[in-house]
Amino acid sequence: MNFIKNMLFILWTYFYQLTIKHHQRNIRKYRAQGDYEKERAEIRTAQDAWADALIKKAKIKINVSGTENIPEGTVLFVSNHQSYWDIPVFLAAIRGKQFGFIAKSDLSKLPSYGEWMIDIRCVFIEREDTRASLKAIEEGINLLKQGFSLVIFPEGTRSKGREMGKFKKGSLRLATKTGIPIVPITIDGTYKAYEEKGYLQPASVSFKIHKPIETKGMSRKEIAELPEKVEKIIRDGLF
Repeated sequence: MNFIKNMLFILWTYFYQLTIKHHQRNIRKYRAQGDYEKERAEIRTAQDAWADALIKKAKIKINVSGTENIPEGTVLFVSNHQSYWDIPVFLAAIRGKQFGFIAKSDLSKLPSYGEWMIDIRCVFIEREDTRASLKAIEEGINLLKQGFSLVIFPEGTRSKGREMGKFKKGSLRLATKTGIPIVPITIDGTYKAYEEKGYLQPASVSFKIHKPIETKGMSRKEIAELPEKVEKIIRDGLF
C-alpha cells in the first residue's frame, strides 16, 4: 500500500509539472534574450506555484521564522540537509525571491524534474569528479555575479534525521569569492515526510532563517573561521 501511495504521488508530481510548462518556456525565452530581471521574476512565479502545490498535496506544514533576516539582492542560503523534501520546503518557505540549488548531478537526469531544475538555475555537482566539481563551483560564482541567488547544503548528502553531518571544505567559497551575504538556514522535520518510514506522510517542519553574515571585506582569518561559524549557527538552530 505504501509503495502504491509513493508511486501515485510521483505520477501526480510528473503530471503537475506539465502545468508549469508555460513558465519554463518564458524562463528560457528571457534567458536567451539576456533579460535576467524578467527571467528571475518568471522563476519566482513558477517556484511559488510549484512548491505550493507539492507542499499542499503532501500535507506538510511549514513553520517559518526570521523572514525579516533575508536581505535585498543576491544571497547564498546555507542549510542543513535532512530530506528530499528540503528543496520544495525551501521554495515554499521563502516567497518572492529567486534562487537555484547546488545539487547532485543525478537530479538533472530525472525526467521532467531535472529539466525544471535546470530552468530555475540550479548548479549540478559530480561528487566523485574533482575537476567537474570545481567547474560547477565556478558556474555558481558566475551565476551569483549575474544576480542569481543560490542554496547550498554543505553536508553534501541527506542526514535522513535530526543528526547533522560535518560541512564539506570549500563549500562557502561561492560567497567569499563574490562578497555576497550568507543567510544560514536551519530545517528540522523534513525527514519525517519520507525518510523516517520510507513512505510519504504528513509532517510539521521548522524553517529558521538566521541573521545574514556579510562576507565582503573579510580578512583571511575570518574566511578561515567562516565554515565553522555558519555550521554552529545552523546546528544550534536544531535545539
